[in-house]
Amino acid sequence: MDAAERDGAPFAPRMLRRLLGLFVLGALHAVLLYPGDILTTYALLGLVLLAARAVDPARMWRAALWVYGVVAALYLLLGAAVALAGTGEGDGGLAASAAELTTAYRGGPADVVRANMDAWSDILAGLLMMGGMVVAAFLAGFVAGRRRLLADTGTPDRTARLRRICLWGLAVGLPGGVLMAAGTVGPLGARWEIPMFIVGMLTAPALSAAYACGLLLWFTTPRGARLAARLAPAGRMALTNYLVQSLVMALVFTGYGAALYGRVGAAAVLGGALLFYGFQLAASTWLMSRHRLGPVERLLRAVTLWGRPAPRG
Repeated sequence: MDAAERDGAPFAPRMLRRLLGLFVLGALHAVLLYPGDILTTYALLGLVLLAARAVDPARMWRAALWVYGVVAALYLLLGAAVALAGTGEGDGGLAASAAELTTAYRGGPADVVRANMDAWSDILAGLLMMGGMVVAAFLAGFVAGRRRLLADTGTPDRTARLRRICLWGLAVGLPGGVLMAAGTVGPLGARWEIPMFIVGMLTAPALSAAYACGLLLWFTTPRGARLAARLAPAGRMALTNYLVQSLVMALVFTGYGAALYGRVGAAAVLGGALLFYGFQLAASTWLMSRHRLGPVERLLRAVTLWGRPAPRG
């Protein structure tokens, strides 16, 4: 919105083109590489934010709380119903699904695409399940941006605010994360898997806020500032890095390449992910020292502006 105002251009057409470009990228990503795509969800639900952009920040904040409250109540009712019913999917069904997916991802490219497209029903279900949470986050983030709650660096009020959010976020988010882990991969039985997953999902925004505010506080220290400088280039081309991660992992784990899906242990996967992210940090630093935008960011910016982005200057 600020960029359109500076350029003297109407905002809505720009944003609609951006959301359309994001949706197309996400659809291609979900079909060809990884079905757990978030870009299509952001593009569709971004229309809600676009329609509400003129709402007063105070009213928008109340709307975010209402959306979150209604969604949380529905989720908790669902979790309670599952816990009382005492039902859970048996290991046999999960094992059969995992075996089918393994076979597909170890097959040829056509098998990979077919498996990804078969997962679209899960994507639509996830959109219905997570849509309210995403909208609430969009609205809250819009309010934070318009009020510049995190942009006024170096002020005592900002530091105190970040500390409060960090402490409250940890107090709420950590217990929720522990309960979620105990229900999904821990000692609790199958009847508690969905209820504890819901608890973790509802407390996750608090934990995310604690992470973000804790990092922002750390970035004001000399050592934290050095870390922020190393991370910033990757953040400036986050969309490119997101899609490249899916591309490389598809080449490693699916029939597009080495087909190692289900053949590699957790330690190797974690080590490989950290190594590859280190490579991405170095590559991002090199690219951002020479270009203003990452490759996919430049493409999306061109669609948004419906013209070539300005060169670096």
